[in-house]
Amino acid sequence: MAKIQFSKGIDEEVIPEVRLTRSRTGDSGTATFIFQNPKALDSGNTEDITGMYMIDEEGEIVTREVKGRFVNGKPEALEAVYLMKSKEQWDRFMRFMQRYAEENDLGFNKS
Repeated sequence: MAKIQFSKGIDEEVIPEVRLTRSRTGDSGTATFIFQNPKALDSGNTEDITGMYMIDEEGEIVTREVKGRFVNGKPEALEAVYLMKSKEQWDRFMRFMQRYAEENDLGFNKS
């Protein structure tokens, strides 16, 4: 089961928009996740956001690069950035995304 969490043990239900970039050599890349009105920002949620955790049967991928977007002082979105510094990290991330996409009916378009 592939899932994303912002606080340990609490699955995020909102499906993000994900943007991927990769270096020409394929040695590095960046994944940017944008969650509109995620559950993690609900006013009833008192858990601290400690990072973004991508969890599947292989284990856990973690990024601490998580920022909130606010409109008129209210949290509206979360943006998380995951940097991949090797082909192995890229491949591992893509395996996670494949599982996550299949479970959440996500499509992929190359632009």
